[in-house]
Amino acid sequence: MNGGTDMTLAFELAALEELAYPERVFEDARSWSTYVGVVSEKPTYVVTNFTRKNRIRQDFFSGPRGKKESLESVKDQFDTERQVFIGTSDDDAALAEAVDWEYLDVEVAAEKADWVIATTVEDDGVDETEAGEKRDDWP
Repeated sequence: MNGGTDMTLAFELAALEELAYPERVFEDARSWSTYVGVVSEKPTYVVTNFTRKNRIRQDFFSGPRGKKESLESVKDQFDTERQVFIGTSDDDAALAEAVDWEYLDVEVAAEKADWVIATTVEDDGVDETEAGEKRDDWP
């Protein structure tokens, strides 16, 4: 992806969940974005659990607000030249247009940025909990 560093990048939680290595995606996005965060209609604890489990440090998240209100608030709070919303659906695209954000489907963004979609990663046969990488029993 290109376009300079004066950009606010928002991921729909579902988009991050489609990526094989969301923590790497966030690290990469930080190298060319000013602000990076997550928005979702899901409860705050769901977003917090996902970001904590994946060691993602976000500049903003939707909290108890919905996606529309969150994107409007982020745009008001973080003054950048571009605001890009990465999502997964036609509804996400329509929302981005409604709040005057650029929209990218997660698969298009992944291709442009060389991110790996989870379905393209082969199972290596290692149980993640045995490998110590991820645990679903943590908050």
